[in-house]
Amino acid sequence: MTVNQTGLDESVRITGFETFHVKPRWLFLKVSTNAGICGWGEPVLEGRARTVETAVHEIGRSLKGRNPFEIEALWQEMYRGSFYRGGPILTSAISGIEQALWDIKGKALGVPVYELLGGAVRKKVRLYAWMPGASVGDYVEQAVETRSKGGFTAFKLVPLPALRAIESPAAIDRIVQNVARVREELGWETDLCLDFHGRARLGVARTLIRELEALKPTFIEEPVLPENLEALRQLRASTSIPLACGERLFTRWAFRDLIREHLVDLIQPDLSHVGGIFEARKLAAMAETEEICLAPHCPLGPIALAACLQLAACTPNFFCQEHMTLGEGLLKQPFIAQEGHVEIGPKPGLGIELDEDAVRSQAFDGTWEIPRLSLEDGSFAEW
Repeated sequence: MTVNQTGLDESVRITGFETFHVKPRWLFLKVSTNAGICGWGEPVLEGRARTVETAVHEIGRSLKGRNPFEIEALWQEMYRGSFYRGGPILTSAISGIEQALWDIKGKALGVPVYELLGGAVRKKVRLYAWMPGASVGDYVEQAVETRSKGGFTAFKLVPLPALRAIESPAAIDRIVQNVARVREELGWETDLCLDFHGRARLGVARTLIRELEALKPTFIEEPVLPENLEALRQLRASTSIPLACGERLFTRWAFRDLIREHLVDLIQPDLSHVGGIFEARKLAAMAETEEICLAPHCPLGPIALAACLQLAACTPNFFCQEHMTLGEGLLKQPFIAQEGHVEIGPKPGLGIELDEDAVRSQAFDGTWEIPRLSLEDGSFAEW
């Protein structure tokens, strides 16, 4: 065994890639080494998990026999080496592999990933809870129940149905009244975040945002589609409500103009799509120069959440973390939310231990149908 000055065994090599489709829609990756150290990642794209799985194994062929500790060098090869760069499939595959490499390196050194990225700047990470109800009554009931379980003080919901390009005053009023009912139930001490999900065109988004200002949303996510920078410019100039986006953007290059022009107040890279943990850390540093906060997107499984928590621990401009699960039934020790926060632990790597028997028992073929929204005339509407 040859050990370098960092304490890492230079003879360690990547030996295998194993993927698991896990209900409800997740894809887990296990990267093995000849040292017996395994790392986990979550390389998934919702509705395209099997496509990403193929990309993972295609990329993985070139990584077998390589040193797993050379994360940046391997990332550059994965991203730049195939001639075609970026896009949701390739960067999602790279993201999960990169997460697993950090997990391996942290375990080899006996430290959590955040220690390798500068060390912790906070002791606990604030979470916000999702309210995926189909009606306002569902939203309110879920908020009350969720708050009682984990003490959450921040919630996010999608208040918009399928929208036409130009909407009626009645449709606008219904949305605003629904949000007002949720605000009344949660009170003013609670952060209420609204996700437009890119469903609104500029005119509808501008009208809705103006009508919602009195309800003081903490932020509005994807008020328009993120590639529509001109629409974001106009919205940014016309409202005091913080704007957020980024879940559908890949690598730092896609975020460059968004950050340079200060078109949003929060960026929301997804660590399973954007290029991984270190790519998101680079993005956070870019955003910090413009006083923009980081609120990672994470409607995925416990491995993706673990990666996000490692990033949150060491990122000064972190704001709040989305989550859909705390790992119950899949992690040997699930995360515990208290007063809306998760404690940052000292366990090495991503700080989690998967129950592989549970992972295998929840495996399925990876088929997950993307939701379809339609307007009254049957035409397609933005999901």
